[in-house]
Amino acid sequence: MLVAVIGLVVGKHDWTPDLKLPRPHSRACTVQADGEVALNPEQMAHAATIAAIGMQRRMPERAVVVALATAFQESKLENLSGGDRDSIGLFQQRPSQGWGTPEQISDPRYATNKFYAALNRVRGWEKMRVTDAAQRVQRSAYPEAYQKWADESTVLTKALLGNATGAVACTVDGEPAMRGAAAATALDNGLRLDWGRLEASAQVTGLTVPAASPQAGWRYAHWLVSHATDHGVKRVRFGGLEWTADDGAWAKITQPDQAQHVVAEVFAEP
Repeated sequence: MLVAVIGLVVGKHDWTPDLKLPRPHSRACTVQADGEVALNPEQMAHAATIAAIGMQRRMPERAVVVALATAFQESKLENLSGGDRDSIGLFQQRPSQGWGTPEQISDPRYATNKFYAALNRVRGWEKMRVTDAAQRVQRSAYPEAYQKWADESTVLTKALLGNATGAVACTVDGEPAMRGAAAATALDNGLRLDWGRLEASAQVTGLTVPAASPQAGWRYAHWLVSHATDHGVKRVRFGGLEWTADDGAWAKITQPDQAQHVVAEVFAEP
């Protein structure tokens, strides 16, 4: 998918300001939270990471909306290898303008952290329209372009920050990207990198994450479903609901023993 106060400026883009999201692949994700957004698995995983890192940095929810709207406009939530001039990645950041090396900017977590750091240096961004806050960071040739993604970004933010129940549903088709212990380890590492320090317990079959509140539980549950395709997640349980990769939906279950935990199961080794 910088500001003058920190001396970094992104060059103007030559792209049309009316880019639309690509039609989701067959392995689609749907987010429903006072609105609906459909994404492909790559977009969903990146959206979840952007939201989680915002919370890890203790940014307001409004910052997550701005970050998602920016990534929607700049890259359609895809980690692009190129763009206008030397622009790279989710936010189309430019090495020549001090954002980092191409390798660093190509890392979605690095790019997201750099965006939030830049936004945090914009005085009064919290009271700005989404597009104005984003523009102060990006310096785009189309300063109004970010606003058209505000509604979609608000829906995603509500779901990914745990303010909606069973709101992220993805269907995983075909062979899992990874299985067994390798999948559980990668899932555990990704969860910690995005959310920060967690007391998660990883096993060969998956992992268990303690949830201090329903909101926290749904944050982690939605993150796990968002990363199901790239981390081999087969099943997620929380709050009396269960999501499965085959069905791609949440359904009610009896869950008496894990009320304060999110439980994720990965695909087993063949």
